Amino acid sequence: MIKALRGMKDIEDPRFLKIFDTAREIAENYGYSYIETPILEETSLFKRSVGESSDIVNKEMYQFIDKGGNDVCLRPEGTAGVVRSFIEHKYDRQQTPKRFWYFGPMFRYERPQKGRLREFHQFGIESFGEPSIYEDINIIALAADIFDSLGIDYTLKINSLGCSVCMPEYRNKLVEFLNSHKEELCEDCQRRITQNPIRTLDCKQQSCQEILKDAPKITDNLCENCQKDFETLKKGLENLGISYEVDKNLVRGLDYYTKTTFEFVSTEIGAQSAICGGGRYDRLVEFLGGKSTPGVGFAIGVERILELVKTDEIRDGIYMGAMLDEALPFIQKEAKKLRHNQKVFVETKTKSLKAHLKAADKGGYKKALIVGEEELKEGKFFEKEL
Repeated sequence: MIKALRGMKDIEDPRFLKIFDTAREIAENYGYSYIETPILEETSLFKRSVGESSDIVNKEMYQFIDKGGNDVCLRPEGTAGVVRSFIEHKYDRQQTPKRFWYFGPMFRYERPQKGRLREFHQFGIESFGEPSIYEDINIIALAADIFDSLGIDYTLKINSLGCSVCMPEYRNKLVEFLNSHKEELCEDCQRRITQNPIRTLDCKQQSCQEILKDAPKITDNLCENCQKDFETLKKGLENLGISYEVDKNLVRGLDYYTKTTFEFVSTEIGAQSAICGGGRYDRLVEFLGGKSTPGVGFAIGVERILELVKTDEIRDGIYMGAMLDEALPFIQKEAKKLRHNQKVFVETKTKSLKAHLKAADKGGYKKALIVGEEELKEGKFFEKEL
């Protein structure tokens, strides 16, 4: 028997579609439009955007040479592909902001565990062309609305990574600190000191985290503009009634973030874990060959939140059944009329009234319409609310 590959699962859970429908509706209410990018992209896209020092590029990409000799990989995240599309369609040369939402599978070769698969799904938001910190506030509010609508409890963590003005000075301070503790750090963090020292703050090794508690903090080294934006971000979230915590070590796992960075975390899926992450990436469009364009966005891990979605039974739709074969054409014709504005299921096997009602109840339908001999003669249904 052939089985699904390790870390890849079939999806039959109706909550999956509930997450999709809820997130899509809220994103479109915020003025975002749909975009779909290819699952397969050039490997260089992710090496240049996600970063050579990231775990994704170093350890987790499904990368291979195709039959045409091209170095390609299955997308490990969504932002890079959307930015590539944004540049390819010359949106970077327009003055109008563009806002997109996407939903689809991503792939990372990592150890499968609860809420973390090798093929997983993300719902993402990307906004281009708006440098205002109020766009960051709007983005975070959108994510909060999705979780609130799904009934998911969360803690929002925020930080600022500074900009090209204040980051270099902070980077030097951090490198000096890291070098003074180099022998105590894990091998990955020792490598990151020269490749991307900021990434050390994202290390999951407990021994490194203990050392990094005393590391200099970027929020203590922000330039005047970044400090002003960060204060505006906090006040803006408070104005909307969105609670937050400032996490001075929050950097995210990707290299392209600048200024605002944030995570929504939950303790309901075992250890406290991120269920949504995002931030600002003002240099990424230019870095990938486009015209300098500010950007900000986030991604929600669908499998991460699947078990957090409330499963209260909501009855929906109509069940239609026939008690004799002669009634089947009648109920199929009536079902076609009703399907214009509601969900209608037609059982094509004839059953007794009791069997039909039992099937309708088990199927979660809100109403059963059954046709027997008498009903067929009169052109009507036996109707029962469930």
